[in-house]
This record gives sequence, structure tokens and C-alpha cells, in this order.
Amino acid sequence: MFSKLFSLIAAAAIAVASPLAALDFDTRASSAIVIEQSSGTVLFEKNADVALPPASMSKLMTLNMLFEAIEDGRVSMDTPFAVSTRAEAMGGSTMFLDRRDRPTVAELIQGIIVLSGNDACVAVAEGLAGTEEAFAKQMTERAKDLGMANSSFANASGWPHPQQRMSMHDLAVLADRLITHFPQYYHFFSQTEFGFDGRAPDNRFNRNPLLKLGIGADGLKTGHTSEAGYGLVGSARQGDRRVIFVISGLQSEAARAEEAESIANWAFRQFVQRTVAPAGKILAEAPVWMGAASTVGLMTESDIDILIPAEALRTASAEVVYNGPLEAPISKGQELATLVVTRGDMDKAHIPLVADQDIAAGGFGKRVGTAAQVLFGRLTGDEGLF
Repeated sequence: MFSKLFSLIAAAAIAVASPLAALDFDTRASSAIVIEQSSGTVLFEKNADVALPPASMSKLMTLNMLFEAIEDGRVSMDTPFAVSTRAEAMGGSTMFLDRRDRPTVAELIQGIIVLSGNDACVAVAEGLAGTEEAFAKQMTERAKDLGMANSSFANASGWPHPQQRMSMHDLAVLADRLITHFPQYYHFFSQTEFGFDGRAPDNRFNRNPLLKLGIGADGLKTGHTSEAGYGLVGSARQGDRRVIFVISGLQSEAARAEEAESIANWAFRQFVQRTVAPAGKILAEAPVWMGAASTVGLMTESDIDILIPAEALRTASAEVVYNGPLEAPISKGQELATLVVTRGDMDKAHIPLVADQDIAAGGFGKRVGTAAQVLFGRLTGDEGLF
């Protein structure tokens, strides 16, 4: 195996499976996860795969089901929904619907996101599936399809129920889906107020405490019940970086706001994103066996950004690793090697490197010459090819 070791002047975002437990950071939340959204890098986790009461954070799954219904043409933003006696009777947070109302899908989306309307969730569930029970079953099945292994639903609103459970990891997966798959609706999550038909003017404000702090926060959903405590699914963007974070089990609204802001600031300030190599840049030359050329360039096919802890920025290094010499013929773009990046306490990143050109197998003369070289090496006791 051959390798080339070199220093990374700038480094740090390829997906890493494990959290950075070695970093000196913790949270008062009983469960939490922090993810670099572009790469899926887990920056921190705490009880992240435990299925817990999600409170109103589970409304994100109701929204996902509604967005999918829009996407496949079952409803449009202007489609009116009926309001049942059950929806009207919902307690807790509401958008103040009554049975005479026919709110549109657009109004229900805002009612769920901004006002955390339990009544709006029931209206959506009944409008899409006939009953809330049937809708909850569909939510559970869809969650499994999306890889959310620790989620189950008994209702559309997050109302306390023994079968209403989600893990922080599943909520982060769901948040990433809403951001990436439904960008046309994501602006609703940063909407700070919404008043349906002028009702309850003092109760029209978004409960997300981060939206007005100027830290790039633009979503997603708060939650609170006595069983779950105070929680938040949040996301913030600064420059080219986006961070998703989920916390739960806080003891007060103030603690939730403080922890969410602290986590967002930590994620942006303690990690740096740098470009290792632009697309097409040759990082190393590898020897070629029996080819029309003696070496081949190793490069990346796309720009590679790497995420690194700020404290490890000056000590990061990388190694080009391959099994060599490489045998011709070789096709341009063929994966031949791996760039292995060491970046402090984070797991090593493994980035594929490909050939920069086609290299044909050597002709008869080349083959004879190479064979003679090998024979000479054996006769003289020098087995090296290069």
C-alpha cells in the first residue's frame, strides 16, 4: 500500500458517524443532538436515539404529510379544509378555529407553524385521512419509510399519549427533510406572527425564541408539555453553513431559549469549514504498472469542504492512500485512492480520489521492458518496482 502524507493548511466537512464527545461541551437538556446539515456530521448528541414525548415538535411530521399531499397534487395551497367538532374543541395552543371556518391549506400551515395550532393539526389530519387515528397510523408508517426508527404517533398535534414518541435524532432527520425537500415552504418557519381572521390578536406570535436574535435562525418548531418539558427543533444558517439542533427536557421557557442560543453559537464558533481541494486539483501522482504512462494524477471530482474543530485547524493533516502500483488500463474518473483527513477529535474523513486521465495498457515494447526490469530486480536482489 502506498501513501502520501501532507499538511492541510486549511481543513474541515465529510459525514462523521459519531459525536465529538471529547470536546468540552454539554447541555442542560436531557436529550439533544446537533448536526452540520450539509454533511450530516453529528457535532454533539445526548440520549439522541431515545424515544421520548415530543410534544408539539411532532407537528413537523404533520407538516411533512401535508407538504407531501401538496407535492403529489392531492391538495393545493388554496384547498379549503373543514373544521370538525373535535378540531374546534382542541385545547392548548390553537389558531381559534370554529366549525363555520373553511381554512385553506396555506392558512393551516401558518396556523401550525406560527401558532402551534392543535385544532389546525386535527383539521389537516381529518381532511387528508378521514380520521385523526388513520392519519396517525399513516404518520407512523411514513416515519419508518424515512428512516425514523424511534418514532410512533397516536395523534397529529403532539397531545400527550403513551404512543406519541420521537427521538431527537428522528426529529433532526425530519427537520433536514423539511429544509431540503420542501424549500418552497420553508419560509413559513421563520414567520414571526400570524393572525387568522383577526382573532386573538395577542396570541399571534411565533414561540421560537431564536428568530429575532440575528444568529441566522430560521426555524423550526418549539414544544412543551409537563411530561416532555420544554423542547425545540431549531436550525440556523451563517454563510454557507447550516446547523440543525434538537433539544428536549428543559425546565423552563427561559432555559430553552438560553440553551438553544448557546448550542447555535457553539456550533458555528467551535467548528470551521475550509476547502481542502477544488474539483480537478491533482493532490498526488501514483505509479502505474504496465501502462502507456508511468504515473497518474489523483484528484477530487468536486469541491471538497472539510469541517474541523477550530482548535485543531493548525494540526490537521491528510494522507493519500491506495494499493499500488496501479494497473493499467485506467479510465479517467476511475476511483483509485482515498484522501484520509485527520482533524483533531473528529473521526477521520475519507474522501475518494479519481484518475485525472485515461491511461491505456502499455504496448508490446512496454511490456517487455517492464518484464525485463522486474527480472533484473530479482537477479540483483532488488524487488522494488519503483
